[in-house]
Amino acid sequence: MVTPPTRADERPAGVIPILLAGLLWGTTGTAAHFLPPDVSPLATGAATIAGGGVLLWMLSARRARRVVRDRSVRFWLLGGVTGIVVYPLSFYSSMHLAGVAVGTVVSLGSAPVFAAGIELLAERRGATRHWALCTLAALTGTALLVAGRASDPTASEVPVGVLLGLLAGLSYALYTHASHRVIAAGHSSRATVGALFGVGAVCLAPVLAATGAPLLQSAGSLGITAYLVIGPMFVAYLLFSQGLRTVRGSTATSITLVEPLVATVLAIVVVGERLPPSGWAGLALVLLAVTALVRAPRPK
Repeated sequence: MVTPPTRADERPAGVIPILLAGLLWGTTGTAAHFLPPDVSPLATGAATIAGGGVLLWMLSARRARRVVRDRSVRFWLLGGVTGIVVYPLSFYSSMHLAGVAVGTVVSLGSAPVFAAGIELLAERRGATRHWALCTLAALTGTALLVAGRASDPTASEVPVGVLLGLLAGLSYALYTHASHRVIAAGHSSRATVGALFGVGAVCLAPVLAATGAPLLQSAGSLGITAYLVIGPMFVAYLLFSQGLRTVRGSTATSITLVEPLVATVLAIVVVGERLPPSGWAGLALVLLAVTALVRAPRPK
């Protein structure tokens, strides 16, 4: 059995695909904002994962079936699928209640902390000082962003949205670590992502059947859904799984903190959300933290 990469095993080549995936993910909130008002966040999340999951399964169906049948990774397969099912439902609901910027920032900003905790429990090892400092800076920026949004007296649903964002962060970290472990067991990244999302698509099919009818009401809603399925789902998760071959889960989740940065900028420029000065300071901190993490030299 192949063991997960150690800190010294991580290679810079794995950072680029993860960074590109984060950029794509950063567009999801803005795209979902333009869906009709009667499309629920549950429908959006279920449609995105179900559609993308089918595509990812089809890409490597034979090898994905081997992953599903491999009893040695069954525990991590179950954990990864759980994360996949919970993440979109809580993530899109968080953005719906707290706004695109805050929902995305909380969901992704909390993920590195949860990822480090999962690694500590599962692998009995902690994080590097550099990772800790970068993540602390990013989380401080996240707190500034949330505080600025929550100060709006009209944003009464922000606290619930923040809690759902934390749930999304936990489920995202769980998926990241589980998929990393399945890949480390000897399965290819494409087979792993195909198996996890293929099973996740089956689990979310009932939710889509119950809530998805409004997605079919216009060509515009179908087009937005198609973009969410192909771009931020299908292409982004292929890139992300490729990067996980040589990058630890805690590092990967820290790199994807670029997602809330992109989401916040789009929310301001395209959606029309506003940030106070403290929010802009938080945005700058997230940018600096992600840049420092990506550009840091890797130990040999």
